[in-house]
Amino acid sequence: MRVIFKMKVAKINLHKVWVYLFLTLLGVVMVYPLLWLFASSIKPNQDIFLSMGLIPSKVVLDSYIKGWQGTGQYTYGVFFWNTFKMVVPTVAFTLISSVLVAYGFARFDFPLKKILFTLMLSTLMLPESVIIIPRYMLFRDLNWLDSYLPFTIPALFGTFSFFIFMLVQFIRGIPRELDESAFIDGCNSFDILVKIILPLSKPALFSAGIFQFIWRWNDFFNVLVYINSVSKYTLSLALRMSIDITQSVEWNQIMAMSVVTMIPPILVFFFAQKYFVEGIATTGLKG
Repeated sequence: MRVIFKMKVAKINLHKVWVYLFLTLLGVVMVYPLLWLFASSIKPNQDIFLSMGLIPSKVVLDSYIKGWQGTGQYTYGVFFWNTFKMVVPTVAFTLISSVLVAYGFARFDFPLKKILFTLMLSTLMLPESVIIIPRYMLFRDLNWLDSYLPFTIPALFGTFSFFIFMLVQFIRGIPRELDESAFIDGCNSFDILVKIILPLSKPALFSAGIFQFIWRWNDFFNVLVYINSVSKYTLSLALRMSIDITQSVEWNQIMAMSVVTMIPPILVFFFAQKYFVEGIATTGLKG
């Protein structure tokens, strides 16, 4: 019996070894592009595409200093500030509007509720290319082009159906008995939202905030359509502008600025990953 038991334990341990080995190799494959990006940022420009190795023949740190200078007229400090001016209000307005709409769908009964909820979900099916032209014409008539209003104002009116649906599912999982107890204690609907729903919805709100922050931070297409002035460029357009085909491209500087632009989303994710994982794990579960 002991021999059989030891053989089973050995098989289990061997299985774990193969699983951990496979996961380690998979992790290396997934992380390697990021490691190559960082290594390329400290390589001489002419050595970047000579090999896929990570160890540079010579460490060059001035690529970060020169890369930060940008075009000379505008540094990456300007582009960082522009990105924050666009992203932070958009994220804040998205969370405010989405939680209000989700609270209405999850807790109230009103005429045409199912039809309106279906219409809201149907907007998730629309490709970006279908609505980009009418949106552009609308924002042009409103004189919003070459500003961040096409990003911030729609976010204020609950135009992001994905986050509304996610919050609706989360709020539905909060027991209604809590609402009833608060109502008996004299709370109105707004008090219930502020004192009961919002504190319990913190994981879902963090998840929505992280998604929206990363999506808007990396947004290239919409910014390219609505922003014309270089002084208002965000980081995604600034990196593209650095690739000038009329002269030699300083790839190590572009790689360096790519590494720098990745830092804020990474920090946001790691500081809020506890709530993010909890929100993803619990969204959609009923209480």
